Amino acid sequence: MTAHQAMYQGGGGWPLNMFLTPELKPFSGGTYFPPESRQGRPSFLHVLQTLSKAWKEQGKDVIKSAEEIHRHMSQSLEEEADALAQVNLSDIDAAAKHMLAGADGQNGGWIGGPKFPQVSHLRFLLSQWERSGDAKMLAHVTLTCDKMMQGGIHDHLAGGFHRYTVDSKWLVPHFEKMLYDQAQLLDLYLDVWLITGDARYRDVAVGIADYVLREMQYKEGGFYAAQDAQSEGKEGKCFCWTSSEVKELLSVSELAVVTRWFGITEKGNFVDHSDPEPLPNQNILHLAEPQWKLSKKEKATLDAALQKMKVARAKRIPAATDDKVLADWNGMMIASLARAGRVLDRPKYLDASRKAHAFIKKKLWDGKLLYHRWREGERDNSQQASSYLKMIDGSLGLYQATLDAAYLEFAVQLAEGARSLFYDEKHGGFFLGTDRPDLVLRLKDDYDGATPTASSVGAMQFLILAEITGRDDFREVVTQTLSGSTKTIRNAPHALAWMLCVADRVLGKHARLVIAGEKGADALVAARFENYSPRLILMGNQGKVDAFTRGLKSIDGKAAAYYCVGETCKQPVTDASKLEGLLKSEQ
Repeated sequence: MTAHQAMYQGGGGWPLNMFLTPELKPFSGGTYFPPESRQGRPSFLHVLQTLSKAWKEQGKDVIKSAEEIHRHMSQSLEEEADALAQVNLSDIDAAAKHMLAGADGQNGGWIGGPKFPQVSHLRFLLSQWERSGDAKMLAHVTLTCDKMMQGGIHDHLAGGFHRYTVDSKWLVPHFEKMLYDQAQLLDLYLDVWLITGDARYRDVAVGIADYVLREMQYKEGGFYAAQDAQSEGKEGKCFCWTSSEVKELLSVSELAVVTRWFGITEKGNFVDHSDPEPLPNQNILHLAEPQWKLSKKEKATLDAALQKMKVARAKRIPAATDDKVLADWNGMMIASLARAGRVLDRPKYLDASRKAHAFIKKKLWDGKLLYHRWREGERDNSQQASSYLKMIDGSLGLYQATLDAAYLEFAVQLAEGARSLFYDEKHGGFFLGTDRPDLVLRLKDDYDGATPTASSVGAMQFLILAEITGRDDFREVVTQTLSGSTKTIRNAPHALAWMLCVADRVLGKHARLVIAGEKGADALVAARFENYSPRLILMGNQGKVDAFTRGLKSIDGKAAAYYCVGETCKQPVTDASKLEGLLKSEQ
């Protein structure tokens, strides 16, 4: 894609076809080539014939062109990397204003369609609301969360979210479900639940977590990658309903409530225009009247109807499950579920997180290297930056939820491995993969899209590790990586929303909550998760922590909580309710 954009001054897209020299250097390419030439676009066969002729008759010129393209790309990447500067608070404020300027004030998210959740952007706005108190930022995030959970992108029966919607109103989804979306949206809905206390957000978070445990977790612990959009060859077939199907299933009173609640009609609201023989009269479930206040009787009737619909849907032929286990997406889910177990006080989520972490270590970690993928007893031979860095996230998520020093130990091992294998010592940031002789260019992602880039995740995790361990080499990784992102942050702040969260933490108050001792520690840990405190790091005083932290002690045999900024700490507390009050006062 980078080569295509360099050749044609931008553009690109999927599918992408690139033609390479035997030395793997690109010399021509394009997006879609139809089977037959039409509307000025050559057919794929015509392209092949033209390139074959050029290679035979002008091979030296083609190679020269490929060399020039390669030199240009290498030079451009080097120039971008050399443009180091420091992000400041003005950059962060400007980025937040830029994001709000493009916000869709009616439907949530950002103007236009298709619409993706873009969780990194929403969580950045939440952190800026917490810092600045700007009510518009919180209002936009809650509006977006409301519209998503009311729309067809949300699975109202099974829980969880589909990948994106083709429209601007969150109604018509591409029905695929991705593990990484569930992980990020779980964190987002936990955030808004803690901030607002609105039980609707808590219910959505529970729905996500329950769905993942029920349908996306392998029996030995790892999480599957995705579920397909199609069943029986039809997009959304197992998710949609016709009016006649609902009538046949429900009683008269149940039908009346469900029809109004989900806006079910005879004609339906979904036609798969990509299918030459689309299913007729399909209804995507969505909250047609979200402001409707159900009576106690109507609520009971709706609940009974939903239970019938869940049972009926479970009997349908399901969408296929992509049952490979990816280290990076598992790391994201492990971190989110560990936090959910604490925030929602549901130990089964924390247990599932522990089990998945143990699975990844057993199947994909050989004591020195972390491999990327496992499926049916076989792992690949690939090491990828995202696997290391997102598993650090999972390990630190479990560490902060449990204070088990073994998780911190593993996070440090992964960090040392990631720095050795992927870190750009000259310019900061993390390359996508290891250095190999068959790579034309060694690239880094520069867009926090469906998931944050390796560099954004790496900067965040190395920052947390630097705070916990006191290691200056980890802090230097953060400084260099953030500096290398400054140009993008200033020119296109929407591109690096998660890196902006890193910048916000670097420039903000470096607060840590240290729990020293064991008796009563669990209650103190639980108290930390009662508050939305996006910059606060929770840690124990055992294992690979800094020397100052190791010196903090329990009090009279009871675990003590120390709220510290740098090496200055408030009076320790041993009572969980007092700790909750202290944390609220520090927000």
